[in-house]
Amino acid sequence: MILYTVVPNDLVFPTEASEFSGQMMMDYQGIPILVQQEEHKYRIIRVMSSDPAHYLNEQICPGEFINN
Repeated sequence: MILYTVVPNDLVFPTEASEFSGQMMMDYQGIPILVQQEEHKYRIIRVMSSDPAHYLNEQICPGEFINN
């Protein structure tokens, strides 16, 4: 099927809700982050802070693992 449209792909082909089922919000050292649990660790998905200094912290980069 070929679609000739200006609508973004995300709206035409929405993501399955099951992909987000394992994600949760967490405060880590006072910084709000979105994580996904993998075994006994949490993988950081996104930093949700409005403070620009939090994005420079190498310990909470997306893709890093934290123990809780």
